[in-house]
Amino acid sequence: MLAQPCANAKKKELIGEFKNGGQEWQTKGSPEKVNGHDFEDKELGKGLPYGIHDIFRNKGWVSVGIDHDTAESAVASIRQWWLRMGKTAYTEATQLLITAGSGGSNGYRIRLWKRELQKLADELGLTISVCHFPPGIRKWNKIEHQVFCHITANWRTRPLSSLETVVNLIANTTTTKGLRIECELDKGEYARGIVVTPD
Repeated sequence: MLAQPCANAKKKELIGEFKNGGQEWQTKGSPEKVNGHDFEDKELGKGLPYGIHDIFRNKGWVSVGIDHDTAESAVASIRQWWLRMGKTAYTEATQLLITAGSGGSNGYRIRLWKRELQKLADELGLTISVCHFPPGIRKWNKIEHQVFCHITANWRTRPLSSLETVVNLIANTTTTKGLRIECELDKGEYARGIVVTPD
């Protein structure tokens, strides 16, 4: 049996009292107060959402990282999706086919991505294959217009004042077509610049 999720990273989100685009009704004379600039708050940092979308079940998983967007963090998100959602939905699965963008932390040239996926395959006892979309065609990835667009619409106008706010807004994103998303904060630390040799 084959499980087939889409995986990709959403753009990094500044955490703090920053303006978030969109329109929403407010009581006259009491607008939401936000910072007049968008410089990163070094104490609060950024949230790094990495999502997995199970197209067949219309369920999503998003890990919100706090460190770096690396191949290790991308595979950690896929691992959490499988442990928390995938293995109960696909109890007889022997293969995992992941569709992903061709750049970033899950890029087709990233050796660390391939090495970490092999570790995950060995750990889970699954055959893992990846189909990358062509460069420049990230909007073909269904997670972009079936998950991330609804997350963005759900938190429109609301300042992402804390990581807990980000996680709660993502987890409470639903659609009339039945989309449900689970979300968790990923407190893992992921080093940048890990070199994986061709061997």
